[in-house]
Amino acid sequence: MTNILLFASTVLLWGTTWIAIAFQIDAAPVPVFVSIFHRFALAALVMVAGLALMGRLRRPRVWRFVFAQALCLFCCNFIALYTATTLIPSGLVSVIFSLASLFNAVNARIFFGDRITPRTLLAAALGACGLLLLFWHDLTVDFDISVLKGIGWAALGTCFFSLGNMASRRNTAEGVTPVTANAWGMSIGAIALMVIIYATGNTLVTPLSSTYWLAAGYLAVFGSVAGFTAYLMLVARIGSAKAGYATVLFPVIALAASSLFEGYQWTPEAIAGLALTGLGNLVMFTKVSLRPARAVA
Repeated sequence: MTNILLFASTVLLWGTTWIAIAFQIDAAPVPVFVSIFHRFALAALVMVAGLALMGRLRRPRVWRFVFAQALCLFCCNFIALYTATTLIPSGLVSVIFSLASLFNAVNARIFFGDRITPRTLLAAALGACGLLLLFWHDLTVDFDISVLKGIGWAALGTCFFSLGNMASRRNTAEGVTPVTANAWGMSIGAIALMVIIYATGNTLVTPLSSTYWLAAGYLAVFGSVAGFTAYLMLVARIGSAKAGYATVLFPVIALAASSLFEGYQWTPEAIAGLALTGLGNLVMFTKVSLRPARAVA
């Protein structure tokens, strides 16, 4: 029962963060950097304070990969994903993000020498066909360059997320737990975002919109702290492969929310595209034996 609750929590929390990002962006005319800073400053405060109160706040023995994880997972990837959400529906951004496992396979090959299997290539082909169908109407009927830009930003954000996963893998090898790396990483990410805000000539504005702060609070507490905690607990209990099934389901939640709140219109091509993308994820994570079954007398 605990595993089911953790799995359901991960799907629901990460499936609804995409529409919360859209709400935060639409609630106030605030630069993307500032919105992300507010999210991770709040998340870092909650996580560091919580670990300190529980006596579980530890300093990493090795910092370099903590910094890499911070910049990739809690800064650069969200700059790209938030920018993508200003250009295309949030549910579609979540579908592109759900292909992170394919980015992981490529990056694991580059950084760790892991083999890319035929299963990975088939999953990549299914995912690519699914994305093409999902965006078919926008790219062929109502062509808009902003759609291409949105796809590019979402793919870039997913790539940074994957690089953050590689850094997390190195942190684990160095004896730094994911919870410790995330707590310090969110803090470092917030500081990096503040530097970017002032380096780009922006100011750290404080919006008065209650919708903005409700969305920021939801993203910080539920999307970042609770979401990552539930996912990491699930990984610890059932392993990363089975926990990865969450990426198959949360785009459905995200697209449903996008339909309700953003007016996303379903087409036959989009339905087929979502099905193919989900199938690609299933192929990536499902372990199927190719050896024939032995006959039983």
